[in-house]
Amino acid sequence: MLAHNLPRPAGQPLTPKLAASSAPWYAEMSRADEASQKLFLDRYRQEKIKIDYWWMDAGWYVSNGTWPNTGTWEIDPKRFPNGLRPVDDDAHSMGIQSIAWFELERVTRGSWLWEKHSDWLLKSDQEERRGQRLLNLGNPEAVKWVVSYLDQFITRQAVDVYRIDFNIAPLPFWRETDAPDRQGITENKYAMGFLEYLDELQKLHPNVLIDTCASGGRRDDLETLRRAVPMHRSDYSYEPVGQQNITYGMSFWVPYFGSPNGARDNYVFRSSWGPQINVVWDLRRHDLDYDWIRKAIGQWRAAAENYLGDYYPLTAYDPSDHAWMAWQFDRPDRGEGLVQAFRRSNSPSNSAQLELRGLQADARYEITNVDEPGTQTLTGQELMHQGLTVSLQDKMRAAVLTYKRSAQK
Repeated sequence: MLAHNLPRPAGQPLTPKLAASSAPWYAEMSRADEASQKLFLDRYRQEKIKIDYWWMDAGWYVSNGTWPNTGTWEIDPKRFPNGLRPVDDDAHSMGIQSIAWFELERVTRGSWLWEKHSDWLLKSDQEERRGQRLLNLGNPEAVKWVVSYLDQFITRQAVDVYRIDFNIAPLPFWRETDAPDRQGITENKYAMGFLEYLDELQKLHPNVLIDTCASGGRRDDLETLRRAVPMHRSDYSYEPVGQQNITYGMSFWVPYFGSPNGARDNYVFRSSWGPQINVVWDLRRHDLDYDWIRKAIGQWRAAAENYLGDYYPLTAYDPSDHAWMAWQFDRPDRGEGLVQAFRRSNSPSNSAQLELRGLQADARYEITNVDEPGTQTLTGQELMHQGLTVSLQDKMRAAVLTYKRSAQK
């Protein structure tokens, strides 16, 4: 996946990124405006918290005041009289790239697409009662409009990451459109149109990264992942055990993903570590523990490159609260790696013996626990066969250990 499939904006490999958003306090962006977005950006600068992306989520467009009212893709002139460009320019001046949210495929009653281009929309009896239709990407004219609209929007607003959401089940629309002896034709053409528009968009904007969301990680098929990455891997967010479970399973197949994180302690924060973290702290508050925030982010950044290595689970998969869960990411090209271990809320054991993988048996490795002073040195043979002992005296604790191969054997 890393070598042959992961997108490469501007021809460069992806690197770990930290995104930030104000979404929890403005109903995504349904109540946000230019001033609020600039305020948050300025607060990150003031607190010396370096972020890589500023995330503008659902609701920046004209609607009935709620973000699910999609289909009129005009920036709300009351809240953003100058478009999103002033916010993006402000972010760019701080070395921060911008993310803009879209859900072009779901069209709600009364919107511009509903009224002006009903011929582009697929219908379903069930969804019609809910006031929703589906933009038919099997229609070449619809695909042409999508590409043209996004091309102009990305250029005018200086967007760096195009985020695709998809909060509607397409299957009823496809099935109800096709005759019994033609089932699958609409779906086939729809999928082809979807991939075509992503390809055309990347030709027009080779520096832009595409984020596939789809109601939280529901469009992680291989062809989409060749063109996009799931920056928001699941709508099941924040709860630490669930986040650990998702990382454990997703890392087998998907090498780059992100997860939202508003934690104030190491156990919860580290449960959502990965190649990308999306933080949602309320930086309007001055009473947050900013020293801890800066330290926690620094620890993640120091280890994050290892997520782009080989993945090895070190414990069995166990969703219960009495387990330990641990994994390893190894960079054989660098001779270094990362081990994460979690002692859950009802785990009776205060230590785990973890047999590492993929190391050179005759090499020596210097191991560092980010929460403890000093280092220890063990051979690859010892780490892979006797194992690495990880101790956590208290429940609901998370250990982070990094290792590096020594030049001396």
